[in-house]
Amino acid sequence: MKNHVLYPGTFDPLTNGHLDIITRAANLFEKVTVCVAASPSKNTMFSLDERVSMLRESVAHLGNVEVEGFSGLLVEFAKQKKANLLVRGLRTTMDFEYEFGLTSMYRKLVPELESIFLTPSEEFAFLSSTIVREVAIHGGDVEGFVPAAVFQQIQKKV
Repeated sequence: MKNHVLYPGTFDPLTNGHLDIITRAANLFEKVTVCVAASPSKNTMFSLDERVSMLRESVAHLGNVEVEGFSGLLVEFAKQKKANLLVRGLRTTMDFEYEFGLTSMYRKLVPELESIFLTPSEEFAFLSSTIVREVAIHGGDVEGFVPAAVFQQIQKKV
């Protein structure tokens, strides 16, 4: 299905910036699968199951969005889902450099897998999961930076 797009990430935690990209992708494509990476090499705040659960609750209002956890190579997951398009968010030029390298690797591994880039709304351009985690761990208020379901889980964790 050419209109089936994947939006991959660790989403630890999901931010309003991620949700902005997901919502905009849902308006552009027939089907969006948010792919939550297990990322065993990262020391995540939330388990894969917790991240998938929070994402599902946060996108429940979007009828054409599904959420799945995965481990292993993203390109293999894309093949399994018969998706040929990835959506990635770009906030900064550093994001661009990183994503450009990933896209080049994806093309070598699966030439038919294309990537498109969306920039977040200006109000979310500064947000990252890392910043949200750091602020939360140090007792800062992150309620305005994450969906309600995520905020509740962050409060329980910290």
